[in-house]
Amino acid sequence: MTTKRHEQVGLTDAQVLDMYYYMLLARKIDERQWLLNRAGKVPFVISCQGQEAAQVGAAFAMEKDRDFLCPYYRDLGLVLVFGQTARDCMLSAFAKAEDPNSGGRQMPGHFGGKKYNILTGSSPVTTQVPHAVGMALAGRMKQKDFVVYASFGEGSSNQGDFHEGANFAGVHKLPVIFFCENNKYAISVPLNKQLACESVADRAIGYGFPGISVDGNDPIEVYRVMKEAVERARSGQGPTLIEAVMYRLVPHSSDDDDRVYRTREEVEEAKKKDPLIVFAAYLREIGLLDEHKEADMLARVQLEVDEATEYAENAPYPTPESTMTYVYGE
Repeated sequence: MTTKRHEQVGLTDAQVLDMYYYMLLARKIDERQWLLNRAGKVPFVISCQGQEAAQVGAAFAMEKDRDFLCPYYRDLGLVLVFGQTARDCMLSAFAKAEDPNSGGRQMPGHFGGKKYNILTGSSPVTTQVPHAVGMALAGRMKQKDFVVYASFGEGSSNQGDFHEGANFAGVHKLPVIFFCENNKYAISVPLNKQLACESVADRAIGYGFPGISVDGNDPIEVYRVMKEAVERARSGQGPTLIEAVMYRLVPHSSDDDDRVYRTREEVEEAKKKDPLIVFAAYLREIGLLDEHKEADMLARVQLEVDEATEYAENAPYPTPESTMTYVYGE
């Protein structure tokens, strides 16, 4: 029997099966949204495919009733663990009135919701980083014991928002985790044209806290690194920068043609390390997953996605008069 790596980092058999469920659910929601987009039923998709392992691994290391998320637009796996459902995601994709993120006002991927401890995001990239730092400062001032998680792509690590937020958090030793999902491309700009240093994690030393690079295709390893960062933050030792290295398996968005900036051979090679395939193989190897269990889980997920799609497609749109609600004091 192969060593159960997950037990060495404190995860149970049930937890790693749940991890796989959330990774699979995120993937199947995402795939359905692409089909709906190509059918002309939803306007836009910004995908999580290839990044689910890092998101789910990180989410499992936090306490969803206590900690706060400031996610970026690809973080579907993360927000599912924190309580959003397939139905919530589909309502957002269809821009329906019941969309919990914004009532149909925001484009997909702009996650939010007070009941989920998720700060509402906006379209300019990296604005969530200083917001996360501000939340952590507020928590300290109010003597609250929570950790704030801010995720972003490696392209965002070049923005002033990241550097200002990291510097302030480092000086004040705030309980923030900066989680970079390095998927190798800032839309069409490859990593070697974004950074002069070896990795995003190298930047942490300039702000006085640890920077760690981790295999973003391995949810167990991400969990381990993230758990250590959470414990550091809770004990008053300050922030950590985690760089989860992965690959974006699909175009930047449904409006992007990635064939103009990367080869099909490169993408096909990356698909061999698809985190769902790799993690399922690990679970089979240690005897937690077999054909029957895998089929049952896939059927469960497909039913969730089907029911969510049908509900959202038939749900009402926001009324025209609701446009001004929350804008002019109504």
